[in-house]
Amino acid sequence: MALDGITLHHLIRELAPQLTGARIDKVTQPEKEEIHLQLRSQGQSYRLLLNISATAARLHLSRKNKKNPVSPPMFCMILRKHIEGGKILKIEQLGLERIILLSVQNYNEYGDLATLHLYLEIMGKHSNLILVDPQSGAILDGLKRYSHALSRHREVLPGRQYIAPPSQGKLDPLTHEEEWREVLFQEEIHEKVVDLLVKHYAGISPELAREIVTRAGLELGISLDQCGDIDLSRIFQAYTQLANPAYTPNLEPTLYYLKGVQPTRPNSLPTSFSFLPFQIYQGLPSQDFPTLAEAVENFYQTKASNNTLEAKRGSLRKITQEHLQHLSKKRGIYEDTIANAGKGLKYQRWGELLTANLYRLELGMKEILVEDYNEETLPKLTIPLEAQLTGIENSQRYYRLYNKAKATIQKTTPLQKAVESELIYLNSVLLSLEQASTPSELDEVHKELIEQDYLSGKQHGKSSHAQEKNTSNHKKKGKLPKHGKDSKKSKSSNKPESPQPKVYFSSQNHPILVGKNNRQNDWLTLKKGRPQDLWLHTKNIPGSHVLIPLTEGEEFPDDATLEEAAALAIHFSQAKGSTLVPVDYTHVKNIKKPNAAKPGMVIYDTNWTLYLTPKEEIVERLLASEAEDLPLEHE
Repeated sequence: MALDGITLHHLIRELAPQLTGARIDKVTQPEKEEIHLQLRSQGQSYRLLLNISATAARLHLSRKNKKNPVSPPMFCMILRKHIEGGKILKIEQLGLERIILLSVQNYNEYGDLATLHLYLEIMGKHSNLILVDPQSGAILDGLKRYSHALSRHREVLPGRQYIAPPSQGKLDPLTHEEEWREVLFQEEIHEKVVDLLVKHYAGISPELAREIVTRAGLELGISLDQCGDIDLSRIFQAYTQLANPAYTPNLEPTLYYLKGVQPTRPNSLPTSFSFLPFQIYQGLPSQDFPTLAEAVENFYQTKASNNTLEAKRGSLRKITQEHLQHLSKKRGIYEDTIANAGKGLKYQRWGELLTANLYRLELGMKEILVEDYNEETLPKLTIPLEAQLTGIENSQRYYRLYNKAKATIQKTTPLQKAVESELIYLNSVLLSLEQASTPSELDEVHKELIEQDYLSGKQHGKSSHAQEKNTSNHKKKGKLPKHGKDSKKSKSSNKPESPQPKVYFSSQNHPILVGKNNRQNDWLTLKKGRPQDLWLHTKNIPGSHVLIPLTEGEEFPDDATLEEAAALAIHFSQAKGSTLVPVDYTHVKNIKKPNAAKPGMVIYDTNWTLYLTPKEEIVERLLASEAEDLPLEHE
């Protein structure tokens, strides 16, 4: 949900008691479009976040302390000069517009008390934060500076007069209740009421408009001409109940999630938020918050973290796909080479047939028709000849062509198999990238790609000589920003933490362990898996290693646990969503890892196979059972 005027109205009402009279201890600018005001009021410390990014412009109290640049940007310096040490006199919203005014009192350079205005304008890509001297109306500075070259309406430059953003001309029902029906009926009566509310009334977003119509007991698609007087009264009453503080003395801030998402799980991404429980989201997973500021912070911080996660996932995905494309071309070349060479295997038979028919061959012949004694029916076969060669020379020529074809196949087949194996491995990496749900899981895949030389070794402190040596390697195509600490620190750092596979519980309360990437798969199967434990994996399909811990003497778990573990193996594989997926299972003692095998690659020759079509409700229950830590016997 957008931070619309009505939601902002309630947010400012909530923040005002905390911010009014607060002292601004420090001003920081951790990001290009974000200012933090460190506040102190009545012995309490607060951090007010002011953001003007195009997709996340907002304000709220924040508990997250972000790293600041070594040299503060110019606008930060201006704010420090003018408002640091000052007192917030008031915070207010201009009508129901998304414009917030902070009035700050501080001593000027002459030692006199003066009041300055800090405007936060939330307008999508045009959002801005502007410091103004209200006495003269002059702009001291803006976080985004621009001239008439970018805006005909106004300039945001030091010394220019502050001009408020152009009014949208919308009605504020909080102050013009008697006019709202009249405005509605000035429009085409066949328009939807939801659209008219957004179009004509300040502070209403599309989501809020849908909630108003729903609370009025009407269908979302209802048009104005379908509404009677009673319907219109219900609409206005619903709006008033949502917008007027007199009807909402106590807020109930709520975040909403997509169906199937567990709100309490780390990094669960909310899709919307509201200051009261919204009926339009009834039935969706939700999470309550004590304050609207906390709900807003959680929504945007989770969104920002997810954007960072997706950006890194996208970079790693792009590089992995580049290698896959490169290897696919190689595979095609090898397959064509083997196929073409395979056509030359017939030359052995031709050489043998010519040898058997030497008595018939004469110099100058261009072809000969012979009986192919290799076939029971002795079919006739025409063999081309080089006219300038003798019979024995033609025979030897075909033997040479055969040997060349055979050598080509013998040389190319191992290369083709190696490329095929590498493609399987990189597809497993791609799956790990898509399944990663936390920064640490992405970091594990990142490290794996570096260790396997798919990313530049320079990120982990390899020597320039080693770097140059590998530049011809096809794996050096992609590069990513440096990962983690620098090489000097990494040498002295402690031993890296063990991977943390996911832990779920079957309907019989039996733990099921799942590796989310190759590093976790190796660790789970080869280090933590005990000989008697049961191991599962989708048959010949990239996916996670799944482990069912068993006690000594216990050969198999109960049927329900086995099927549910298989369902998880399918869910965390490329076969997700398919039907009758084959899942191999065997004991860990039967698993072997070949020398020089890629991470996550294992072999086994003793196994059983289960064919399963997972039920969605069972998978959802299993995912909801995720535990924080490994079972004690596996720690």
